[in-house]
Formats: sequence, C-alpha cells, structure tokens
Amino acid sequence: MKSGRVAIITGASSGIGRALAERAVRAGWNVLAVGRRKERLAELAAVVEHASGRIATLPIDLRSSGAAARIVHEAIRRFGRIDVLVNNAGGVAVGAIAEQSDGALYEQMETQVIVPLALTREALPALRASKGHIFYVGSGVARIPVGALGAYPPAKAAVRNLARIVRNELRAEGIAVTYIDPGAVATEFMTRAGFAGPPPGLAASPYAVAQRIFKAFLSRKPVVNGVPWQTFFVSLGEALPALTDFILRRAPHIVGGELLAPADHAPTLGLAPPPPEAEPEHPEPPFIAALHVHASRMKKLNLSSTFLRGILQPGNELELGDVAMRWAGMPNKNERALTNDVLDALAEGGYLEHLAPERYRVVRAAED
Repeated sequence: MKSGRVAIITGASSGIGRALAERAVRAGWNVLAVGRRKERLAELAAVVEHASGRIATLPIDLRSSGAAARIVHEAIRRFGRIDVLVNNAGGVAVGAIAEQSDGALYEQMETQVIVPLALTREALPALRASKGHIFYVGSGVARIPVGALGAYPPAKAAVRNLARIVRNELRAEGIAVTYIDPGAVATEFMTRAGFAGPPPGLAASPYAVAQRIFKAFLSRKPVVNGVPWQTFFVSLGEALPALTDFILRRAPHIVGGELLAPADHAPTLGLAPPPPEAEPEHPEPPFIAALHVHASRMKKLNLSSTFLRGILQPGNELELGDVAMRWAGMPNKNERALTNDVLDALAEGGYLEHLAPERYRVVRAAED
C-alpha cells in the first residue's frame, strides 16, 4: 500500500543519494530523484520500476538559474505534496584552497550551502503544510578540516552550522531538521575528484548509511551519524587538533585523501559538467564500466570479472558473506570489504537490487 508521502532527494544519481532513493521507493514513498546524470537516473528508475512507491527523475544542474523553484514545482506537479527534502548533492575540487580560482571556490560553496538553502526556501510552503522534514548532508571534515579538498571542508562546516540555525528557526512550525554526518563511504565521489578514497576496511556501504538516514524519516532525529564509531574518532580528533593535523599530514590515506595520478584524474567538482572526452575506439561494456573504480583492487585480490558474471543469474538472491566465501574461501576483512564494494557497484549499475543490508537480488545478467 502506498503511503502517499513524498521525498525530494538531490544527488540521487549515485552513492548515498541513489541508495536512499531506492530504499524510500521500496518502502512505499514517492520520490523525486534529482541529479546531474540523466542516464544514471534512468537506471535508478528502472531498478525500482516495480517497487511499492513511485519515482520521478529530474536531471538538472542545481546551480542553474531557477533550479530550486523548478525542483519544488516538479515534486508538487508529480505528487501533490512534499514531506521530506534531502539536500545530498555535493562537489569537491582537488587542490590547496588558497590556490583555487574564484569559480572553483564559488561553485563549491554554492553547491553545498546556497543551493540547499534555496531549496529550503522554495519548499517551505509545502513543508509547512505537511509538517515536513529537511535533511542536510554534512561530513566529518566539517569538524576536522582535511587539506587538498579545496573549499569542501569549510562548506561542510557551514552546512553543519546552517542545519542548527534552520532547525531553531522552524521548530515552532513543526518542521524537523536533521544534520547527517555520513562518515567515510564507499562511493565514487572521492575517486571522481581525483582521490584514492577511504581504505576498504574503513569505508561504509552507501546502502547501510542510507538505511540509517531512512529510519530518521520516521524518528525525525536531529542528527544522524552514518558510521557511529567513525563519529567517535572524529570527536576525539576534534578535541586534539595538533595531534590530528600531525597524523593527517603524514597519513592522508586514512581519510581517503591520497591523490591519484593527476594525469588520470583532473580536479573536478561534483556538479560541474565534465570536459568532453574523445570516444574510445573500443568502449568498455557497461558491466566492466560499473566495476572500473574497483578494478585495481579486484586484480590485487584475484576477484575475477568471470566469477562475477557467473553469479549474475536474474532472479537469484545473493548474500554478501556467501559471495565472499565462494571466491575467497575464508575471506579476510579486505576480501569481504571488496565484495561489499563490488556488489554495491553492481547494484548502482543496475545489475542487482538491494533487498536489505548485505542482501541482493540479481535483476539482469552481464552483457557479453
């Protein structure tokens, strides 16, 4: 039975946003999934086509003129109301903050701070009517600034601050406001920007974090910590700034801040259109492209794409631990973490349907 409740989720074409959109639609919510990549949104819509809720997609650059008003208008037009607004879209530019251009700095601050506030303003009439709920996605770097991320850390610090202000301003109107610290999550966000990303043993599944956020749709908690143990260490690091800075200068890989080869990953921002690329003479099949971000780890740990093709039998259900044991025997933590990341990548690519934490259903086979 459909609940009739409606959520707008930005940054829904990948990572936490996509996982949250999937979770909400399967639970009977109606979702307007907003993102920059039209093809990714189409894949998301296909994956949840038969879910109990409904999904509409809106490919749009959130920084374009009138984008906030258009998003709110589309949600009302398609579903008639707004109960939840999740401000999840983000962007980062590689490099020292003091050396970045005005355009790069403005873009990061606009994406993280101005756009969520504009969406909040435009959605307020509908949220007042529904006694709704606003989510702002922050980051641990709001509390522990990490170098080489451009204006991303100060922008996220502003998000943490504005969430508290908006919560206090709207409390009397019955509108809840939740700040999310997602933790270090295994998504393409960091690698797309040119960083190695968090180590496998530290990175959480976007689906696990999305599950915690979705629970707050009902509990209306003021703060959601996607990975509570990470939040504990962030608090400890915040209390010991000199020691934390010393460690991060010498071991940036702890937070995923190790730079990849600059020739392979030029500085990019989350919502900026990518520069045009020449079409490869032999483009990768979609199945291989879905696994591309994990290819080096798969090679290192001997997880073959042939094995993965073999388990993609439509209709079969997969459990993370069973899959890990089938290819690794008695998997260690790195092998289990890789299994988790690869299954999530296949879910994001439309090959698997996420049923529950660590459980999937195969929805399509790998292409030949």
